[in-house]
Amino acid sequence: MSAPLLQVSKLAVEFNGGVQAVRGVDFTVERGETVALVGESGSGKSVSALSVLQLLPYPNARHPDGSIRFRGEELMTASPQRMRRLRGGRIGMIFQEPMTSLNPLHTVEKQIRESLLVHKGLSKADARERVLELLRLVQIPEPERRLTAYPHELSGGQRQRVMIAMALANDPDLLIADEPTTALDVTVQAQILDLIKDLQQRLGMGVLLITHDLNVVQRVSDRMVVMQDGRVVEHGETAAVLARPTHSYTRALVEAEPSGQPRPLAGNAAEVLQARDVRVQFPLKAGVFGRVRDYFRAVDGVSLQLRAGETVGVVGESGSGKTTLGLALLRLTGASGQIRFDGHRLDAYKGRALRGLRKSMQIVFQDPFGSLSPRMSVEQIVAEGMDVHRIATDKADREARIVQALEEVGLGAELRHRYPHELSGGQRQRVAFARALALKPRLLVLDEPTSALDRSVQAQVVELLRDLQARHGLAYIFISHDLKVVKAMSHYVLVMKEGRVVEEGETAAIYEDPREPYTRQLLAAALNIR
Repeated sequence: MSAPLLQVSKLAVEFNGGVQAVRGVDFTVERGETVALVGESGSGKSVSALSVLQLLPYPNARHPDGSIRFRGEELMTASPQRMRRLRGGRIGMIFQEPMTSLNPLHTVEKQIRESLLVHKGLSKADARERVLELLRLVQIPEPERRLTAYPHELSGGQRQRVMIAMALANDPDLLIADEPTTALDVTVQAQILDLIKDLQQRLGMGVLLITHDLNVVQRVSDRMVVMQDGRVVEHGETAAVLARPTHSYTRALVEAEPSGQPRPLAGNAAEVLQARDVRVQFPLKAGVFGRVRDYFRAVDGVSLQLRAGETVGVVGESGSGKTTLGLALLRLTGASGQIRFDGHRLDAYKGRALRGLRKSMQIVFQDPFGSLSPRMSVEQIVAEGMDVHRIATDKADREARIVQALEEVGLGAELRHRYPHELSGGQRQRVAFARALALKPRLLVLDEPTSALDRSVQAQVVELLRDLQARHGLAYIFISHDLKVVKAMSHYVLVMKEGRVVEEGETAAIYEDPREPYTRQLLAAALNIR
């Protein structure tokens, strides 16, 4: 029998001269096979995958033991020059956070082309044709126009597609996909998973999939490896493990899922936010002098109401205007229309008058790594807003408020001295919650707050958010592509497409009897994946 495409044996990884992140991990990936590494944040799955490419995230990380063989070649002793040839060549990598993985100063064309020039030596003209082919392959709309786009000009889903195009540029033998569908809505999620599966079958590619989403695992993987605290606790055929898990940890993962409903809204709940005919448009320029030739309407006439203790869910595909709407409601991007918050006309406020209301309306962003400063400790991050608004009376009060905010989101006070890179993805998102809650806001815009979290933590965060809402009467705008989480959180749902609300109503009515074909398409895609 031929050797496996990838064989990992007794892999161990240490950080900081003794912290054991991975302990004796074994797994293989065959040609044409998909193997999923599954586990909670901090279980060691991403570190195990990064070890294959010798891309450990810490300069003092080391491998005290283990072997990694790719096509029979030992990678643990491979030279830096050899690893550079393999990375992006025979081994492709899709990273979890595209906004931090893509260079903000380079266009889409330049970022994809770079790998082609290095590994295949193509001319610029041939490389451009290959880039266009890849953009069509990953279903980027209007690929010719996207060649000159920068990452910040793309939606989260489009950025992830660019990452996939980069990983597939040189037809790799092995594709390592670290949470490749985390940032994607359900319809695009299904398309991307089908795309990866189709490419795998055509190219005979092996896929190592790292994910916290067991529904994705069930859809695409042949075998799964379950990790906890750096160890493999269970492995086997995917269908068998999911149907009959033998380890208690695996059973907990299978059973953990956001469920239930938001707590009933009080009949006399006060109105917190009212928006009427909100519109956001961006100029489309052309020519040498950059003359405006048209406008892109990101949000086109959206109205909504929100009361204390209420959650309005906003769903739709990537690029539908969900996040732009959230930013417009907080006056974080220019918009027209009337926005009234807590009795104040936000659209009429500027400067200092608007700044005084900021502490009462906060946002939790989708990407916890990108939204937390890597140069600030957790304590500094949580306290930043408090310092700006001069909330704490003295040093002791400031520290007490920081500890209270961390404990309220389920983090220990000892974490306040750490930095974001020392935390798991789930812990970083909880820090983002703590930063917002430290100001005791009345309104929270939650932009994909659970997308970076594993399944069991998702359920915990949903319960946490519901509990915080009940205790403090918080009003939420809950933006998400995860329709199961939206159902568990929301009293009312807006369905957006191309900047417009195409359907809205009570959550139960939308889920049980959707009127619009687009809404039915979203629900069908979610049910097929889940």
